[in-house]
Amino acid sequence: MTDLNELLKQTSRSLYLSAHFLPRTVRACFAIGYLLCRYADSIADTALLTPNKRLYWIEEFPSLILHPDTQKQQDLVREISGSSSNIYEEKLLQNLSACQEAFDQLPDVQKKMILEVVRAVCQGMKLDLQTFPPERTYQIIALPDNETLETYCHLMGGEPGVFWSRLIVSHAEISMPNKKFLALGKEIGDALQIVNILRDLPRDLRIGRCYIPSEDLQKYGLKPEDLLEQINSPRFEPVKKWWINWGRKKLQAAHAYFAALPKMQPRHRAAVAWPVLWAADTLNKLEQETNLLDSGHKVKIPRSRIYLTMFATPLLCLSNGIFSFWLRRKLHAKRGHCRTQKK
Repeated sequence: MTDLNELLKQTSRSLYLSAHFLPRTVRACFAIGYLLCRYADSIADTALLTPNKRLYWIEEFPSLILHPDTQKQQDLVREISGSSSNIYEEKLLQNLSACQEAFDQLPDVQKKMILEVVRAVCQGMKLDLQTFPPERTYQIIALPDNETLETYCHLMGGEPGVFWSRLIVSHAEISMPNKKFLALGKEIGDALQIVNILRDLPRDLRIGRCYIPSEDLQKYGLKPEDLLEQINSPRFEPVKKWWINWGRKKLQAAHAYFAALPKMQPRHRAAVAWPVLWAADTLNKLEQETNLLDSGHKVKIPRSRIYLTMFATPLLCLSNGIFSFWLRRKLHAKRGHCRTQKK
């Protein structure tokens, strides 16, 4: 039988580290929710299928999990097999039946949470497929405006943040109303998604996707295709900094979110602290990067920073003040000029 924990470890090292610290009662739910969302992402990205066929499978995917049809699932696996050059992602594509079997064994309340996040993420992928051109058409299309990008961040990051928060609420007694806690989780999820978008910008541009809104680019005389040229990095800098600071503002929600977690639940606190602090580190790294448009360079924080955060876990789990102090220092480590955020 396929080890889903191993699949999670192979497809997302940082999430695996965080999920490994979750209590056993919710760890499986998180792993299955992530793997199903990752599976849908592979459907949306595969070049083996036409955009219309991808759109069809993305629209079908949540129902295919809720009401499993073995033949239909086998058809999907057959159609997308061989679509990934990553051996671990390819392994995931071959194991939809294992994910389905694990999903079927979960309590109904956890199944409902997973389906809600899968539906949201699939909505985000529909936006991808309906907005951006097919691969190898040598076109680049940008999202039209800030509202669309914020909506996309909510679907792809905010809703997973709500999913994560619901898992916590189902297992721990938090010190604030559930509704407020879920709203803070959404803000944190939004921040993590903008980190992904900025970090992956050069790669996405080369498959025709520009998540940076055209209304932002136009203010600095830029078009999406201009971002393929490293010489345009200085003109892109104010746009980059504004979205970095948008992410920082969203991450401020982590102060209250972390403080609401019971100190007697160190696993929850560690699982929250790590991705938040690493996201803040990555935003700083993105701001310091003078040539984000360089497709040959991937922005990532050093392993030493990851290990330092993990080493400090006992202090973080015991003290809200230490966590807030450390996060505040990271969020203010280097601040660029920031336009006033639109209401």
